Amino acid sequence: MTLISVLQALADPVRLEIVRCLAEAGERTCGTYDMNIAKSTLSHHFKVLREAGIVKVRIDGKHRYYSLRKDDVEAAFPGLVLSILAVDKERW
Repeated sequence: MTLISVLQALADPVRLEIVRCLAEAGERTCGTYDMNIAKSTLSHHFKVLREAGIVKVRIDGKHRYYSLRKDDVEAAFPGLVLSILAVDKERW
């Protein structure tokens, strides 16, 4: 996990919204997000977040459960997750 990869992953409003949802709800499947984008696009956003080290995936049968790696990100970059979550959506 590098700062550059984390910041690049968080530079997209859709990915910021995913991080926000995961911070509030904990573990969720990709299909439980009600965003007006194609499933393939949503999967791409999860892939970017996973490769940056921001989220982790747990596979259970056909389902993939995603969760925020908040403790890991905070350990590497103290205050980053809390700062991102504190920003109003309108300021994105």
